[in-house]
Amino acid sequence: MVFAVDGETVRPVLDVRESLLDVLRERLALTGAKKGCDHGQCGACTVHVDGRRVLACLTLALQVRGRAVTTVEGVAAPDGAPHPLQQAFIDHDALQCGYCTPGQIMSALACVAEGHAGDDDEIREYLSGNLCRCGAYPGIVAAVREYARATAD
Repeated sequence: MVFAVDGETVRPVLDVRESLLDVLRERLALTGAKKGCDHGQCGACTVHVDGRRVLACLTLALQVRGRAVTTVEGVAAPDGAPHPLQQAFIDHDALQCGYCTPGQIMSALACVAEGHAGDDDEIREYLSGNLCRCGAYPGIVAAVREYARATAD
């Protein structure tokens, strides 16, 4: 099977039962997407498939055949500089333990791209599938708001 991950073509040999999350983490060593609940309830495993956010724990790896997967590792600049949203998370102290941060960032990128970052309530609604046990929500919303305003200009 062939698909692209962060712009690179990969050809892993798969078991038909493997989730995209397990393939990313265990076979491709891309550990940014986290295994939180493994039931699609926490959002820690959020990645993009063809530009749309998906929960990698609920997506069979075979479903991405011929498609483009983007992980949090793939959003930084080629020189390693953080993506502007990643920098906004740093600037707004939008993380504590950091476990949920990759999923929050991937969902936030989709939220802004989808046009759902008009105000704080809308941001909260469209990020509601991503849980943060530390309670960094005010910083997360502030970071997404800043990034959305910067990209709207």
